[in-house]
Amino acid sequence: MSFTTPPRPFDVTALFPRLAPLARTATRLHPRPGSPTPHDSSVGGPLLWPAGEPWPHCAGPHTWDGVTPPLAPEDERQLRRNRAAAESRRRRGPQEPWATPGELEAEKRLSAGRPWPEGPVAMLPVAQLYVRDVPLPRPAGGSGADLLQVLWCPFDHPEHPATALFWRTAASVTDVLGAPPEPPAMRFGDYLPEPCLLAPEQVTEYPNPMELDKELREELNDWSKWQAAGPALDASYEVAPDELYLDQLSVSPGWKAGGWTSWGLTDPVPRTCSECGADAVPLLTIASTEWDGGTESWIPEEERANPTPTLPGQPPANFTMLVIAGGYRLQLHACPNSPDHPHIELIQ
Repeated sequence: MSFTTPPRPFDVTALFPRLAPLARTATRLHPRPGSPTPHDSSVGGPLLWPAGEPWPHCAGPHTWDGVTPPLAPEDERQLRRNRAAAESRRRRGPQEPWATPGELEAEKRLSAGRPWPEGPVAMLPVAQLYVRDVPLPRPAGGSGADLLQVLWCPFDHPEHPATALFWRTAASVTDVLGAPPEPPAMRFGDYLPEPCLLAPEQVTEYPNPMELDKELREELNDWSKWQAAGPALDASYEVAPDELYLDQLSVSPGWKAGGWTSWGLTDPVPRTCSECGADAVPLLTIASTEWDGGTESWIPEEERANPTPTLPGQPPANFTMLVIAGGYRLQLHACPNSPDHPHIELIQ
């Protein structure tokens, strides 16, 4: 499996040379549904977790709105299987039943929800990235670590799941934990990632306009500066040329490692390590969708004619089945000096 981001419509640095030194390499992960093993880079797949190492738990607090019934991970998996089966039947013919008696019974049973958990909650695997597949910005002092594992608590803390990062050396794990614990309930089924394999691809990014100096932002807003792009220039952006830069030429959408930070929900804020004061670097972006209406130019070439299907009820680019903070991105930033320093979570 491989995916290719279409070339950008033109070289933005030819029009705005001051952007050239700001270029960064990001790795688009392109998660797509699959059957990963502990030896694969994945989203929502099994981790290469040592059998003798305690599984991480979250001590909470875990609050409930009293409305949405909590589901166990297996409940959510059953609902997804039922939706997929119903969609398959509808594709076969309109005479097929919308739901079987077994599916209706499951819906009724699961609608009651699970008891609200008390005490520490087992965390869920979110991502596993081998450096051989994804050239991660590894922190200094990592002792040759070549594997990043990301887990989270499937409850809001307070507005999104709380994450935990683990760096390890893959070769040191000789006995893999076969059946890790799962939380007895989750705040939302949207916090359970669908198992996905990755197809990493490197792309070049430039900063969000809000991270540029005033003079460069003014240049980007001057339509006359864009005319040298010739026929490749999308004239529909004339009223807001900075949007052309934002949508098609700066920060790539979807899951990625490294690159530049996305902004929009808020203005840029400092991301400094609470331990040493160093500027934290973008490590991993966990996205609700791979693209949206403004970033369709980033859809891989292979999926333009033959789109990868998603489960019924999901947006066209929501392959991981995650919805974070109503559809935003959770961006993790790491201290460049030590893997033991706290990371930073940022919703945008």
